[in-house]
Amino acid sequence: MSSPKGSQIQKMRLPVYTRKGPLEVPSPSEKDWSKDDEEDYVLKDPDQELDSLPQPYRMINKLVNLLFNRSWEVIEEKEAAREAERSRIQPIVYPPLVESKLNSMPKCMAISQDYVFIGEANGFSIYNLYNAKRIGAWEKLKVDVASIWATDLGSEVLIAPVDEMGVIRLFYYYKESLFLIKAINEVDDASKQTTCVKMEVSLGGDFAAFLLQGSRDVWLDVYKLPKESWLKEVEYPQLTANAKKKVRQLQLNTIDSVTPDNLAMDAYTCFKGDIKLSLPVYIMKIKPPKPVSGTTFKSPLEVFAKIEDSYGLGSGQNHFIKESQWEHQEAIFNASYKKYLDGEWEEEPLSTATFHFLLPSCIISMPTEAKGPSGVACVLGIHWTGSHNFFLYSLHRTLKDKGDPEGVWPCAAPIAVSNRSSCGSYLVLACEDGVLTLWDLSKGFPLGVIALPEGCFCQSIHFLKYFLVHKGQNVYPELPLKSKMKCLVLCTDTSLHLVEAEGTRGPTIRVLAERPVKYLNEIIRAVAPVPALPGMVLLFSQDGSVRLMDVAKPQIVCAFAPPRSYHLVVPWNPVFVVSSHRPCFLLQGFRTWGRTR
Repeated sequence: MSSPKGSQIQKMRLPVYTRKGPLEVPSPSEKDWSKDDEEDYVLKDPDQELDSLPQPYRMINKLVNLLFNRSWEVIEEKEAAREAERSRIQPIVYPPLVESKLNSMPKCMAISQDYVFIGEANGFSIYNLYNAKRIGAWEKLKVDVASIWATDLGSEVLIAPVDEMGVIRLFYYYKESLFLIKAINEVDDASKQTTCVKMEVSLGGDFAAFLLQGSRDVWLDVYKLPKESWLKEVEYPQLTANAKKKVRQLQLNTIDSVTPDNLAMDAYTCFKGDIKLSLPVYIMKIKPPKPVSGTTFKSPLEVFAKIEDSYGLGSGQNHFIKESQWEHQEAIFNASYKKYLDGEWEEEPLSTATFHFLLPSCIISMPTEAKGPSGVACVLGIHWTGSHNFFLYSLHRTLKDKGDPEGVWPCAAPIAVSNRSSCGSYLVLACEDGVLTLWDLSKGFPLGVIALPEGCFCQSIHFLKYFLVHKGQNVYPELPLKSKMKCLVLCTDTSLHLVEAEGTRGPTIRVLAERPVKYLNEIIRAVAPVPALPGMVLLFSQDGSVRLMDVAKPQIVCAFAPPRSYHLVVPWNPVFVVSSHRPCFLLQGFRTWGRTR
């Protein structure tokens, strides 16, 4: 095999000065020679000349040279990337403030007030947020807790764990005492057992809705919660009507041993009286809208008579299109797109729902007799998978009333994602075409419509508590501002956008983080605003790192990471909770819970 240097030189037979190209008679003097001809002369030692390699060695030589060249290019790329990584400004990484090792792997967790509720095998445990001390536990199940919710009711907490069988139970936590209210969907026949997919509690805790799924259908059960009665029944158990009956109270399994001294110090924690709380009142059942089919009306007058009270207007259910017309349109569609329709089709999954409790507003038309207090939810807004419509149901009804919606907001495309602000004043509907509609529910008008950049589609929406920038610092205004909102939109391509709206000026959109092209391990998997820190948001990345971003600048302020001996169980789907009152969050690690401030 010849050297690369030799392979690039043609075979030469003449010694020392050899001219490339045809021979010419030189000019009498060197001064008259053209300078361009100097490049045609090469100084070579005849002893160093090599003959060309025969095949197949010449091909092998070229392949080896190509391999060396490509290897060198890879080395240069890695070196450039390593140099760029060194030049990047790395944020300060903070370790967990407190680590709490548990006896078993936790399944889920929720946070409310200063308590952390962790779902475990056979039940759930309650921990103090500050010292990570286990206050108590409820372990009465034969299966694990799969998910858990906790809602602040003021001085009390409503807890809703869901076990692996799909049964959801309501618990009332008051002054370190735990009471079982009801198992919402528990049945004796296991074959008829339904699964709770999702739940939502209204602001103030007056209503609760549970999305239940059976073997072939799905529906929404809505309850009214008698929270005033619960408070009276736990504070004055001797005055309740059920005090004489045999009832159940689930006391905490206190970790510390009970002695006469601590019993005297906190007698209510160790109270062992039997208290049965009032049951939630079942007010309505909501099913997915039926597919639009041929009309059953015989004349247009019947259609107008059906919608004379405006109920269901816009849902598309009340029309005068005959079944034959639907069949004709379907035949045309199948004929036009036959080549795309041929083949096996997967069975469509059951429809699911996203729902929100809405406060009274002039944008929601309600009967006069149905109006309630200003701070209490009066309407349940819901949209189903693949539906263009956002349905509004009054909460001031009974089971005897019809299940028709009081209002319908139709959209131009199916609604993919929606969210309501924590104050209940704003609502955002994101359609499958990437268009967002922003509503000011308190004032009763839309703040505007805005489209995401081309190719971006909404994955999740997160409201930020409105803040101002004063002298380079993010601060909350002293008084709440009207018709001003900010929200984060995480897109399916993992890019992050900030949407702002103010009055009638129209919404604006700004890119906070593009989808990383070079550093794929920094792909954003989850987003969580930090209410205790104005304008701050946590970003959970593909590699398990957690970064704190200032959305006003925008830039990364710092990062958080568990100890090196631990790692996140599922980095692409992290389990975490953020405190709404304190600047801290909890993150699940492998056999460890770390709290970071």
